[in-house]
Amino acid sequence: MRKTINVGDKTVGDGHPVYIIGEIGLNHNGSVDIAKQLIDLAKMAGCDAVKFQKRTPEICVPMDQRDKMRETPWGYITYMDYRYKVEFEKTEYDEIDRYCKEKGIHWFASCWDEPSVDFISQYDIPCFKMASASLTDTDLLKHHRSKGLPIILSSGMSELDQIKAAIEAIGDEDLMLLHATSTYPCPPEELNLRMISTLRGMYDFPIGYSGHETGLPTTVASVALGANIIERHITLDRAMWGSDQAASVAPIGLIRLVKQIRQIEIAMGDGVKKVYESEIPIRAKLRRK
Repeated sequence: MRKTINVGDKTVGDGHPVYIIGEIGLNHNGSVDIAKQLIDLAKMAGCDAVKFQKRTPEICVPMDQRDKMRETPWGYITYMDYRYKVEFEKTEYDEIDRYCKEKGIHWFASCWDEPSVDFISQYDIPCFKMASASLTDTDLLKHHRSKGLPIILSSGMSELDQIKAAIEAIGDEDLMLLHATSTYPCPPEELNLRMISTLRGMYDFPIGYSGHETGLPTTVASVALGANIIERHITLDRAMWGSDQAASVAPIGLIRLVKQIRQIEIAMGDGVKKVYESEIPIRAKLRRK
């Protein structure tokens, strides 16, 4: 019997609806108004949650990157200044928390450093998400675990031994693992969706898929392979400024994706062969014996 995990008021695992996460990430470009529009989109499309990213720039930005210049919506500024521009703080997260509660949708964040974990912990979130980049950061893994919340862990850029080591470091209690390939956007030949089946064979807790490809069919296919959780970046417009926009799902695509996931869930059935009521008159008409 495979484990199920309670994430807020949702149950994640086999026999329950796929938990669908709209990854806002930094696609809000530092605007709470854009963040709200993305929350509205996720809710309208039928997502269960939206996810943000939280960093402490002075911890996360390497020294050799801080003074590098780049073109941004705020002008030609240093990379460090850019990181501050897109980082929400308490005023913004207070409003996000209020708005998501009003809309009835989960929200949480992937935290890239320990102070960010502590910051997000002040809110009534249902779980933490750990980015693929953090999978080998044992101290950060354990700091997340100390908060007592379920953890969703992505596994991009990782070898199998590294995944095993991360799970050994924090245990599998209330743990969910996402298969991912951390290329943005990811070509189909590098998605390796069969890894979902491999991970399901290794672990009895919920396994999911974090997709960074363009298009929808491969994400839908991951559900047929047993993914209990789906995460895709979402955007108002794939032409917007930002490094993740091109690998994100735009509004019409997100509506289609959620609808198709729900159709696949129904279509999978229970694996028990039976004659359906709708087949009986057809059988009577077509079979002689």
